Formats: sequence, C-alpha cells, structure tokens
Amino acid sequence: MKIQERTGAGAGRSAAPAQPSVGDRLPSPPRERKPALAALAVLLILVGALGATMLVLRAGDRVEVVKVTADVQAGESVGNNVTSVMVAADDSINYIEWSKLDALKDLKAKSTIYADTVVMGQMFSAKEQLPEGKASVGLALKEGQYPAGVKTGDIVAAYRVGSNGSSSSDSSDKDASSASGGAIVPDARVNSVTDESDSTVSTGSKSLTLLVDEADAAALASAAAAGEVAIVRVPGN
Repeated sequence: MKIQERTGAGAGRSAAPAQPSVGDRLPSPPRERKPALAALAVLLILVGALGATMLVLRAGDRVEVVKVTADVQAGESVGNNVTSVMVAADDSINYIEWSKLDALKDLKAKSTIYADTVVMGQMFSAKEQLPEGKASVGLALKEGQYPAGVKTGDIVAAYRVGSNGSSSSDSSDKDASSASGGAIVPDARVNSVTDESDSTVSTGSKSLTLLVDEADAAALASAAAAGEVAIVRVPGN
C-alpha cells in the first residue's frame, strides 16, 4: 500500500531537467595575451618622454653672441656699436660669439648691416669690399670744411671751393659741379672719420673717406688733391 502511494506521488513530477542555480556560471574562455603590443606601447611612451626631455635640454642650451646696435655700412668695422644677446645654440648657424668680439672689430662689413641684427661670420671679410659701381675717396679737411659732429654713416654732399669762393678746376670739373647744382658729389656716404691731432694739440683737421659713385670719383679726388673740398650734410641722415 505504501509503495503505491509513493509511486503515485512521483508520477506528478515534471520531467524537465533541473536548472542550475543563479550562482553557477559557465567558465569563460581564457583571454589571449599580446605581449608584442604591450612592449610597443611601452616603447612609444619611452620615445615620447625622451623627445620631450631633449627639447627641454635643447631650449636651455644657449650661447652669447654679437648683435649690432647701429647700422654698419659696407667697408666699416662694427666698432663699439655692439651688444651681446643670448640665442639658442645651433651648429648650422655661423654666429659670432661674444668672446670673439676683438677679432670681429678687425674685419669689414661686406654690405650694409642694419641695427639690431645678430651678425654672422659670412657678413664680414678681412679686406674692405666696395659695392659694385662705387669708389672710396679720401679727403683731408680743415676745420670749417666739414660740419660739426660729422660721423661715420652720415650722408654728405661735396662741393669744390676756392680761395675766392669760386671754382678753380678745369672744364671737366666745372661740368661735374654744374650737373648736380654746384656739388661735385650730391650724396656720398662717410665711411670713416679720423681726427688729425696728437696727444696734446687738436688741429681741428679731419681725414674722411667717402663712398661715392665711380663717375664722381675723379672730380672729387682732383678737388681733394687741391685742398678745395668742403662737405655738408644732406637729407638722408
């Protein structure tokens, strides 16, 4: 009797398989590791850090070089018209280091160098190089034949003067003077100025070198040889 009751009770049970409990999950497949990608990422990080470090170090690598504070004309020395500035070191640029200033003063500018320019070696040479079509003429002038304060770089006009205030030159010199309104040279640049005096006495005389057009050089040299040249400043200074 008891056996039948148990059998009947079991007949009402479902034949569906038992479901796994919530806590039981199927095992996930193992992750595939990629050591090459990880190594590449680390390498890129190191390269970036190294590049940033090099930039910082490069920016801090500076050198003291020469900069001109006034215009330097062709054939002139920088003189005392210089100052020092700090720039980033660059082996591809021929900077003139401040420590070489004394040697630089012995060189001549190949062409005009304008104020506030950081100078480089290729701008200078050991000998004066005249621009094409120009000539350099020396003048020995007495006090009264030049304006007070005349200096290198000034633009001047040169006139022929005689003891009676008139020209005493030959016809070619007269033609040169009349063609420019009385001036032998209407606009010349003063390349150098030297006071002619000793340590105790100032004579008031000056030696000037003018940069002029080749066409005007002969007339100016002739008047200079006769001591009959006077110069005046003209617009352009």
